[in-house]
Amino acid sequence: MIYSVIVDLSASEVDRIFDYKGEGYKVGARVLVNFANRPTEGYIIGEKEKTDYDPAKIKEIIRPLDDFVAISPEFLQLGEFMRREYHLRWADVLRLFIPPQMRGNRVKVLSKQQVCLATEDSLDVILDSLKPNATAQRDLVTFLYLNGATLAEKINAEFGNSALRALKQKGIVQTQDIVVRRTPYKGIPLSPPQRRTLLDAQQNAVETVLNDRQGKFLLHGVTGSGKTEVYLTIIERIVAEGKSCIMLVPEISLTPGMLRQLRERFGDNVALLHSGLSSGERYDEWLRLKNGEAQIAIGARSAVFAPLKNIGAIIIDEEHDASYISDFNPRYNTIEVANFRAEQNGALLLLGSATPSLGSYYEAKQGRLKLIEMPERINKKPLPHVEIVDMTQETRSGNKGIFSRLLKERLGETLQKGNQAMLFLNRRGYSSFLMCTKCGYVAKCTDCDVSLTVHRDDNMLKCHYCGKHYYMLDKCPNCKESSFRQGRIGTQQIEELLHKLFPDVKVLRMDADTTQTKESHGKILDAFAKGEAQILVGTQMIAKGHDFPKVTLVGILDGDQSLHHSDYLATERTFQLITQVAGRSGRDRDAGTVVLQTYTPAHYCLQLASRQDYIGFYKREINLREASAFPPFTEIVRILYIGEKEKDCIDQLTEQYAMLSDLKRKYSTAFLYLDKMRCPLKRAEKKYRFQILIKLSKESVKQIIPQIYAICDGKKRSSVQISVERDPQNLS
Repeated sequence: MIYSVIVDLSASEVDRIFDYKGEGYKVGARVLVNFANRPTEGYIIGEKEKTDYDPAKIKEIIRPLDDFVAISPEFLQLGEFMRREYHLRWADVLRLFIPPQMRGNRVKVLSKQQVCLATEDSLDVILDSLKPNATAQRDLVTFLYLNGATLAEKINAEFGNSALRALKQKGIVQTQDIVVRRTPYKGIPLSPPQRRTLLDAQQNAVETVLNDRQGKFLLHGVTGSGKTEVYLTIIERIVAEGKSCIMLVPEISLTPGMLRQLRERFGDNVALLHSGLSSGERYDEWLRLKNGEAQIAIGARSAVFAPLKNIGAIIIDEEHDASYISDFNPRYNTIEVANFRAEQNGALLLLGSATPSLGSYYEAKQGRLKLIEMPERINKKPLPHVEIVDMTQETRSGNKGIFSRLLKERLGETLQKGNQAMLFLNRRGYSSFLMCTKCGYVAKCTDCDVSLTVHRDDNMLKCHYCGKHYYMLDKCPNCKESSFRQGRIGTQQIEELLHKLFPDVKVLRMDADTTQTKESHGKILDAFAKGEAQILVGTQMIAKGHDFPKVTLVGILDGDQSLHHSDYLATERTFQLITQVAGRSGRDRDAGTVVLQTYTPAHYCLQLASRQDYIGFYKREINLREASAFPPFTEIVRILYIGEKEKDCIDQLTEQYAMLSDLKRKYSTAFLYLDKMRCPLKRAEKKYRFQILIKLSKESVKQIIPQIYAICDGKKRSSVQISVERDPQNLS
């Protein structure tokens, strides 16, 4: 038999099918082959009786790499779709379908020794056979009799290895190897599952979705409207029919809370998949899903590739979030992948958000998604009252601090009542830059074209692009003076200022610096939920999905920080972020308040966000998008050129820009915009960055995109990395 094999090498030069011979292999299996005279891992993606090459030159497959078929036929079809849609290499796509550590045999099933009694005699009979002074042996036997089989490591720790060895020699106990599952968040506290009566709006949402098992839906529900209970009820009904479900959340920080709710209702039938797990945990959870031991997968973006069969529903919470679009190789859109998998399985697809992306809401208005509205909070609780503070007036009145007088007043009132507050600032670190006031020198990363952020805790300067650390400067390297000023305040400094304002109040901080370990997200959120802290300071990690009953105040610092980015998505993202973080307040009995601090209080985005008026925002913004020919009415394509040699990047870009210009002349009505430029982030990780931006009419995309891909494939300089992004979420 001839097998079509993709070698596991991420290089365009070998991105094609190679023929190997062998017998007894299955399509989808991982195998070891001889490639370029060295053993190389590969994937079988097809089989045939004959080869078009000289049979004498066809090499034999060396051996299989697993005792199971790693990639199902469904995933091979998905791989074809992703290659075609996103112009990806086979190896890069196939790697998405397995745990990363399977490659190179870096992870395997964990096997441990278990100890149990080897006889069915009564305890008295066994003890009579042992000497009275063999205390450790007698205690060990008694323990096993009462507790049953126990891991050998626990037995050795408690009773000693010599006692165990002696009992094995006497034939009284025996050991056996067992597979031990590595379970993430094993100690997560669970409450007894509660049967909740659905409100009319929730019941309507559930029935609308379940009445069309192959439908595509957009659930637009305000913050606190009970969307999570809708998700859980749908999953319960689907699983009861013997089908499986995928539940996606946008950030790892949201997985502990959702995992807790799923485990409370579905127990071990839930498996977690995301990049923050240890290699062993991720592999074991993946195997549980693949073997049918769990029917529900929950996780961030990568969980869309959960190896489930017979999928009945795919649910994507906070569907508007940019994290669902992978902006590094391999690039893909999670919602489009989920849609393909739903169609493959005849499953329903449910997108949910309090602030849907304009693209999704437009699709719903066009009838391509079925729109379900939940416009009120549970039990008709009011949305929080938002108070906008003009920080320019604060500055003029002599307050140059980050906290407005109103926010300090509201914080004091909240703490006095025994309630909790959340303060949101989407900028981590202590301050955003370090500048010499004598000569204007700004400390910058040597590898990236960005200023370094001050981190006071470890007295370091850090680059938030490449992660490189630098010692704090005592003197300016340019003029040798010791006169520095620091830039905009970050979450670390907010935490410090709060300690000064409220010395007796416990403050927690949640950002990329405090959540570097796997369980740190859950620990911070759990501590805040238990009332161990009164104030939670954080970046966008705290902005969505969390439900803290005692939070009655949310403070939004620098509310317009993201508003002035040179990006057509800036206004939409600002509206979403403010609406989401405001929605954390007043979710229980007490009414909520939000203090929104801004330097542009009259901006329509902030005014509409303060009223949580999504419909008003949508109508205004979609008209602007249509008038200016931006998505969803057009498609933006970015071609990114990255390399260590600036001249090579410029030469490669110039050649391909000329070819694209010829293409534009041929299809003049298809190209609404074409230009070349340096990226706003000119250099990152020692590599220069240039880009070509294209705006295409929606009708021409299918015709033009393949030709753009073909032009990019014709690159002549191996030193330049080229990638094509469709509707990129980040133009920096």
